[in-house]
Amino acid sequence: MTLRFGIDATVATGGRSGRLWTPHGVVETPVFMPVGTAGSVKGVDPEALAGVGVEMILANTYHLHLRPGEDVVADIGGLHGFTGWRGPILTDSGGFQVFSLAALRTLDDDGVRFQSHIDGAHLALTPESVVGIQESLGADIIMPLDHCPPHDATGGDLEAAVRRTTLWARRSLAARRRPDQAMFGIVQGGVDVALRRRHLDTLAALPFEGYALGGLSVGEPLEEMYRVLARVAPHMPGDRPRYLMGVGSPDAVIEAVRRGIDMFDSVYPTRMGRHGTVMTADGPMNIRNAAHARGAGPLDPSCDCPTCTGFSRAYIRHLIKSREILGYRLATVHNLAFMARLMQNLRRALREDALEAFRTDFWRRYYRDVPPPG
Repeated sequence: MTLRFGIDATVATGGRSGRLWTPHGVVETPVFMPVGTAGSVKGVDPEALAGVGVEMILANTYHLHLRPGEDVVADIGGLHGFTGWRGPILTDSGGFQVFSLAALRTLDDDGVRFQSHIDGAHLALTPESVVGIQESLGADIIMPLDHCPPHDATGGDLEAAVRRTTLWARRSLAARRRPDQAMFGIVQGGVDVALRRRHLDTLAALPFEGYALGGLSVGEPLEEMYRVLARVAPHMPGDRPRYLMGVGSPDAVIEAVRRGIDMFDSVYPTRMGRHGTVMTADGPMNIRNAAHARGAGPLDPSCDCPTCTGFSRAYIRHLIKSREILGYRLATVHNLAFMARLMQNLRRALREDALEAFRTDFWRRYYRDVPPPG
């Protein structure tokens, strides 16, 4: 395989920094991946992404399969040629749509049958077809089809999701044809730690290049997610990347890094930007507020992103209040720069064995003296 992973620093809580070598470049970890559902991080071109420090992006298999189709993407150079993003890409499997589009799908051990949210057409995804789609898309890291249950699933429903995810994991591995793509196993089990540990043990015996925790950040309290991370993450294979799927708020990222997670993805910073909320060193700011109507300064004086060095708060507020596309783009670029800088600071703190001090200081400023979780 062309994926390699190495750790260069660890701290007492389990946090670690390292490097992930992929066919399209080296990624410093911990890393945050912006979500480009349809092959585009909304409103931001690849050059701007790279310019603010984005290292790796995520694209969605289900949505790209529906439109434009993996055959179109493959004919135009795979996702890298099709999108113009030259860095590493991870594609998810469509497993999250098992959860989010529950009203439009049915599933059994064979796979999932969806009614398209675009035109109502019926389609089926199997573990084998999902691997084939992702091999055509050409991402560096691909994910097997999994069964992501809702946060309130219990007992037999959780057991069924774990059993099915394991079945699909084995079939996905058997379906692989491209040696230049890595595949990560996905651990399910809700907030049942014992079930998570059993599922992890099962998947760790299979030849995956990394391991992900799925089915978290789907509605459960953050404290429950932290409890699961503290008791499961340390047991994930230490020589493989550890990926927490769908998590991207600063508090959750810091707490997960502290517990040994290496990779994250979320729509959080881009969605916040499109709704007029920007992330600053002193906490989130609603740029729509009238207090910013005459703000001559930048969104964040400590930020050197193109938005902060080129535009005033007053102008960005005017654009967003006027529903001008540029306003949403500028806010999104700033939020992505914030997340890239947060990850850089976390990596530095890990390498200097200063993570606890960084965490305390970040919480004091960003969350206005609210103490971090115990």
